[in-house]
Amino acid sequence: MKNQFHIHLLVSIIFSILFSVSGNETSFSSLNSTYIKQAKERFMSLDPSKLPDPPMPSYTFTIYNRDVFEKSKFKDYDSLLESRLARCHARASYLASIFDDDDVREGMIPSNNNQIGANETLTRQHDVMGSKIGRVKVPKTTSTYSANGEYVASFLLGTEEVRSFLLIDTGSDLLWWQCGPCAANKCYKQTNPLYIPTNSKIFRKVNCILHGEKCLDGMDRTYKCTTYTHQCLYDMKFTSGERSKGYMADDVITFVLDQRQVRVTFGCGTDQRGRRNFSGEYSGIVGLGRRILSGAGFSLPTQFGADLMSMCLPRFFSGKGSTLSFLTTAFPRTTSAKLLPNYKYPLFYYVNLYKVFVNDKVVPVSPSWWNFKRGVIGGVLVDTGTSITRFPKDFYIIFRYIFRAEVRDIPLAKSPFASLDTCYKEDPNGHDLDFPVVKLYFGSVNPNNMLLLAKERVLLHYRGLYCLAFMGWNRSRTVLGSNQLQGIGLTFDTSENTLSFDLDACD
Repeated sequence: MKNQFHIHLLVSIIFSILFSVSGNETSFSSLNSTYIKQAKERFMSLDPSKLPDPPMPSYTFTIYNRDVFEKSKFKDYDSLLESRLARCHARASYLASIFDDDDVREGMIPSNNNQIGANETLTRQHDVMGSKIGRVKVPKTTSTYSANGEYVASFLLGTEEVRSFLLIDTGSDLLWWQCGPCAANKCYKQTNPLYIPTNSKIFRKVNCILHGEKCLDGMDRTYKCTTYTHQCLYDMKFTSGERSKGYMADDVITFVLDQRQVRVTFGCGTDQRGRRNFSGEYSGIVGLGRRILSGAGFSLPTQFGADLMSMCLPRFFSGKGSTLSFLTTAFPRTTSAKLLPNYKYPLFYYVNLYKVFVNDKVVPVSPSWWNFKRGVIGGVLVDTGTSITRFPKDFYIIFRYIFRAEVRDIPLAKSPFASLDTCYKEDPNGHDLDFPVVKLYFGSVNPNNMLLLAKERVLLHYRGLYCLAFMGWNRSRTVLGSNQLQGIGLTFDTSENTLSFDLDACD
């Protein structure tokens, strides 16, 4: 049966290569290695201490590319990129572990298989010092999280307005940061000042009987309500070995432009002893998962009561800050996808991908390929913590075949990683090279529903090579990552169930 499926796919591929299935004209975009190398050099020379952090109005934060703060640990940009790819693989392993039960039932993976892709060689993550970090499969009986994100947001914490950077994560409802004073060896060393709760005039611990609905949820082992003191304790374990323990509390964050203070509930981390430490460039993690209407969640959309969230993810070469806003958006909504609710995974942002084109060649699979199976399995989710978009392997093979066929007069080059399996040498004289564009259609093949991806949203420049910035994996879901969404204004509207795109909004 499976052989017949692959034969059918092969026939479809040949048909799609021979005949254009779209009325659009073939279009290419140019990449120039000289320009890219100069951009990399400028990025590596940035001084993070001089980043602009302008006053923001209520419910708006400045966000930055995480690599701005991490780059001093690396000798060059390509070494920095290797670290980002390692984080991306760790994130994929985390997501795979969440969905494994579904994929076993669908026959995507055998019940004893925890590999994230047959064409991937980074089966162990490396930290920035080169130490190996074993892949960890998430236990089904515990709440285990991902500490890998690609963007950080600037917060002013407490009445003392302690400036802190927190990783943002669209796939979780976590909100925690490190608290002092720290007992010996229980805190990791962070770059920014430590938040001391007793210095804030209106800090308070959460009473889980009165206000801690989530702490009383016996299904979530992250939280526990103490019997006598009624404190809401938390214990968050992360797939890459980090850990944060402490208690739930609330305090204010300040928006300087209008001097408004908004109270939020957060995990006050007093013990961060794990198998490895968090990166000192950020103080904690802020979850941006979908708003839960019951209010039993800690993501910022839930706490702010915000059906509207907008952000523009800075490009990976950019040292500029951008914005993350709630309750408002500055971006037009000319191109939109539908947000699809998934009752089993309510925090994730799923979209209605319909067709994928490489130039004017459609990747020939039925639109039903992207639908949920049994109501919850499969689909396409948007995840800012994943950098490289991942397609199910069977689809990716067709996509890659068409992409290679569309590249003209540029021979394939050997790739340094099996996961980057489609690479081309840059022009030795620094001349422009033309590569295909990728078009994502949502809901129907209509210009108003098309997201056009070109240049660095399609290819990575790595050690003299241009490599296709998409990957395949042995999972039923597609994950649309931040490499494809960099520089794009995103408006998440969970009241209208739309995700809108404003191309090049950050530039």
